[in-house]
Amino acid sequence: MSYITTAELAERPGAREIAQQASLPHQMVRDDALMDATLRGTDRSAWTPEQLAAADAALARVQDAVAEAGALIDGHLVQRGYTLPLALPPGSTGRSMVTVWARAITRYLLNKDRMTDESKDPVARDYRDALKLLGLLAAGKFSLGADDPAAPAATGSTDVRFDSAPTVFNRTQLRAFR
Repeated sequence: MSYITTAELAERPGAREIAQQASLPHQMVRDDALMDATLRGTDRSAWTPEQLAAADAALARVQDAVAEAGALIDGHLVQRGYTLPLALPPGSTGRSMVTVWARAITRYLLNKDRMTDESKDPVARDYRDALKLLGLLAAGKFSLGADDPAAPAATGSTDVRFDSAPTVFNRTQLRAFR
């Protein structure tokens, strides 16, 4: 199951970055509007067949990265005991967190040939953060929020009772020490 759509990737990080990173070196998608239309699935009749072929090849690489990111996320979710495919309501906190993780992993997979300092690269930082949180989720130390299907169910009772040992000294016993 994909946790992010290509249209969401067109929003952020944007068609320009996707076109630069997903295009093959000999088939660069130079038109950001073409890549945006391809990612969103809108009309592409204004471009030549060669341009469309390059955009389709880039889209295939994006879809492969999205599928790989989804498989990586599912691998962590299944360790915690989630039923796959994970079905969270749209707009829930857990759904948006999983989408952020899928975006970070997809961007990293598309940028893996980039030559940068990994310690200062924001794409690598987001990827490491996503894997760290997925690891915490798998270990049970992190939750997807109120809609988390693996969270323990609330009992509904807020009654708290305290029990303590009997007192050693009280007022009557201490009266003799005056």
